[in-house]
Amino acid sequence: MPEVQPTVDNQEMACAEIPGQPYGLVVFGASGDLARRKLFGSLHDLYERGLLSDKFYLMGCGRTQFSDEEFRSVVRESVEKTAQNRDVSEKFLTRMFYLSGQYDDPKFYEDIKARLKELDGKYAVGGCHIFYLSVPPKIYADVAEHLGQAGLSKPISCECPGQPRLVIEKPFGHDLETARELNRRIGEHFHESQVYRIDHYLGKETVQNILMFRFANTIFEPVWNRNYVDHVQITIAESLGIGHRAGYYESAGAVRDMFQNHMLGMLALVAMEPPASFEADHIRDEKVKLLKCIRPLEDENIDSAVIRGQYAAGEVEGEDVVGYRQEEGVAEDSRTDTYVAAKLLVDNWRWKGVPFYLRTGKRLPARLTEVAITFKTVPHSMFAAVGLDELPANTIVLKIQPDEGIKLSFQAKRPGSKVCMTTLNMNFDYAKVFGSGAPEAYQRLLLDSMVGDQTLFTRQDDVELSWKLLDPVIKMADSGAGELYEYAAGTAGPESADRLIEADGRKWRPLMS
Repeated sequence: MPEVQPTVDNQEMACAEIPGQPYGLVVFGASGDLARRKLFGSLHDLYERGLLSDKFYLMGCGRTQFSDEEFRSVVRESVEKTAQNRDVSEKFLTRMFYLSGQYDDPKFYEDIKARLKELDGKYAVGGCHIFYLSVPPKIYADVAEHLGQAGLSKPISCECPGQPRLVIEKPFGHDLETARELNRRIGEHFHESQVYRIDHYLGKETVQNILMFRFANTIFEPVWNRNYVDHVQITIAESLGIGHRAGYYESAGAVRDMFQNHMLGMLALVAMEPPASFEADHIRDEKVKLLKCIRPLEDENIDSAVIRGQYAAGEVEGEDVVGYRQEEGVAEDSRTDTYVAAKLLVDNWRWKGVPFYLRTGKRLPARLTEVAITFKTVPHSMFAAVGLDELPANTIVLKIQPDEGIKLSFQAKRPGSKVCMTTLNMNFDYAKVFGSGAPEAYQRLLLDSMVGDQTLFTRQDDVELSWKLLDPVIKMADSGAGELYEYAAGTAGPESADRLIEADGRKWRPLMS
């Protein structure tokens, strides 16, 4: 299809970036995979861009025995591939420190407290600390409680401009009951304003752009409702399997791993009402209001509204791959879902009657994350006399990854014949327009935690509402009830998922990266 490529007039760009406040960042699990792959590189990039305060240091904490120098070597390996300036990198590394201990040992936290006092004096941080939990979810509450008992959840010095902050990775809870219990235990030591629950999808530039696209342009919001929108599709497709994550994935599955957080988070941004301002709580209030409007999934309609699947052996990108039950560490009779598709309805004035189709899965044909808004077709075609009685619907596709951008399709006349029509795509590609790909999502989230901006972090009521919505699905799956459909790796999912949307006279968009 013909494409129209956009350009950017730099004179019209409005940019605002607030550098991080003075903080000592304490990373629990600093010797782990997440810290090496995401955190150190993101912090280094922020440092190179001048967005970290000169009064900044990082103290890694973990069970692995490291000296400060050994830890700096670990960090160096993580950042050297993307480093732009060696001198800046070496200066960054001098701010890295390490302390080893056991997470269940109260003395470990007293040692942390003493080391922080020493480093605070060296870097004039003034007692401002961020505690980042990159540890197994089962010990989140234990670490938070030990921090509180050691007096580290309250400001050590009146010089600190903000409270100590607790950053927590997903998953936040295993179901509604455990999420509530985790919130309760953390809440005994940290106020909600101190807690930053990460959903790294919300840190992606293209997910954040949903807010800009909707609320910074007057031409889209008037048609963003049931009068003009036919349906919405949200897709998170992965071509990879579970890799070496069987220990985690067997207890999670697609519903817990992707649906409860990433998918419902994107749905809320797409469908929520305009917030009063760009302030964190105004945006999060509207997200919560939207989640409250999603029609509950009752026991009697789960099978017709939610499709769960598990991949079997097949071929992905030209390579033969095993089925889920043949993956290392997976039970031979596992009923863990690797695919979920659902039809959700939002019962409010804006979206009444508009279906939202959501799907996510592993071992699908391509890696693709997108939100596609399909508008209603024209009520009457004036071109029916020449055979054009059914015109294609206009669509807006918000491409989250891997080819970040936005695509708008509309109908236009081709030169030549009196009536010759084609679908034209207006395609905005982040990399082509701005000259580089979108930055790592953790850069945004880490910086926001340092400036005290909770916009992209999940609030307590948000977490519990999303678990509450999916609790009937989780209980059914955990009990072994309900259908678990098989699909061959490399296909678009189980046939029952096609029937879910085709029953309404619609089709899934093709999975093309």
